[in-house]
Amino acid sequence: MSDLPRKAMTRTARLAALPLGIAGRATLGLGKRIGGRSAEVVTAELQQATADQLFKVLGELKGGAMKFGQVLSVFEAALPEEVAGPYRAALTKLQDAAPPMPAAKVHAALAERLGEDWRGLFLEFDDRPAAAASIGQVHRAVWHDGRTVAVKVQYPGAGDALLADLSQLSRVAWLLGPLIPGLDIKPLITELRERVAEELDYGLEAQAQRRHAEEFAGDPEIVVPGVVAQADQVLVSEWMGGTPLAEVIASGSQEERDRAGQLLARFLFAGPSRTGLLHADPHPGNFRLLKDDGPVEDWRLGVLDFGTVDRLPGGLPAPIGASLRMALAGDAAGVLAMLREEGFVKPSIELDPDAVLDYLVPIIEPAAVESFHFTRAWMRAQAARIADPRSPAYNLGKQLNLPPSYLLIHRVTLSTIGVLCQLGAKAPFRAEMLEWLPEFAEPGSAGKRPAGKRPAAKSTTAKDPAAKDLAAKDPAPKRPAAKRSAPARRRGPSTEG
Repeated sequence: MSDLPRKAMTRTARLAALPLGIAGRATLGLGKRIGGRSAEVVTAELQQATADQLFKVLGELKGGAMKFGQVLSVFEAALPEEVAGPYRAALTKLQDAAPPMPAAKVHAALAERLGEDWRGLFLEFDDRPAAAASIGQVHRAVWHDGRTVAVKVQYPGAGDALLADLSQLSRVAWLLGPLIPGLDIKPLITELRERVAEELDYGLEAQAQRRHAEEFAGDPEIVVPGVVAQADQVLVSEWMGGTPLAEVIASGSQEERDRAGQLLARFLFAGPSRTGLLHADPHPGNFRLLKDDGPVEDWRLGVLDFGTVDRLPGGLPAPIGASLRMALAGDAAGVLAMLREEGFVKPSIELDPDAVLDYLVPIIEPAAVESFHFTRAWMRAQAARIADPRSPAYNLGKQLNLPPSYLLIHRVTLSTIGVLCQLGAKAPFRAEMLEWLPEFAEPGSAGKRPAGKRPAAKSTTAKDPAAKDLAAKDPAPKRPAAKRSAPARRRGPSTEG
């Protein structure tokens, strides 16, 4: 499938066919078992066939269906091993690949958004996509000043497709429940749907990326590519090489896994404190391990894709650090009071403080030790404990609430932990929390801010008259994300290098 299916009826029909296919295979499987084949063999075959169909449809449709698959894929480490095997390969494929948009359509999109003379902006442009994701694909090119750049082009019709897919997926969410035991799929889809307008707006993405690039300019551990130009649904950034995190997960050495995990934990906690923004799409396709010939401690983490961010002007909320500190100290009453105050426990719900502490302590184990070894087995154990109806944790978890203001933070934290478990990394989670998480070290403590004046972002505007003219045509948007809808069409990119 090389084009984005845009007709709602076509896309809905494909998604709606998923239940029929799954039900048909279940009936066939029952027949095979009656015929004498073992339940284990038949179940494995059904799981493999279901995975193939589900993620083939998600990948071909791109849009919201594939975006959901990417988000789902970071929870792969929580799957029971007998289920994880058949799904792992199909899930991982969604993290960094999709059927490409034809070159002719890419050229048409660039002409519409950058102007008919768009080729004059580049010395070279590779028609073969370097990467394809849920709402756009990336091409490698050489900017007119000689810099190697990544040109991100949004699929035509992606906005309508996102909304249509997520609406349809919410109707068949019950089918996806068995993939991730204990995960309530519908709120995840609802939250994704509410974020699509912001993710479709490449002007907002450029703002968030610039903010990170400025803050981490010259940083010895975190690298964010600078924004070169942006116009409507096209974003041009400095090219970033390195080893994709998906490759480290698949075949990396323990040394690579540990360093990647350490840096990922650093970015999770330091990013919001330093930029006031939370990178909210932490799947492996958005990270690179930048190695050189030097020692491991000099390796860096490259971060991509700032389409979805949470705006946290004061960094991560202080109640997170305070409640974690109290839980580790055994202050059950204090933890319950904090959860009530923040809306995690509704006023009408009565809970035993010690039961709440018993529920939390195994989950927050990484915050209790100097270095924690994240493994799939650990995450599966936590997921099973919370998902088992016979477990006290299951019954207590059903009584907890997730306030809307914490929904994205919760998802990012769980997703990052999922990636750490996929890596099998030994990471100093606690040290990063002590340094960056407000109220965690002690009452009244603030997350560390970078000392001294941060390095200014490099800019080529003054040296590039053409860029200056383009910037004047397309000033960066200033309206808040919550009030924005799909971006208005305009010609000519804004630039900043």
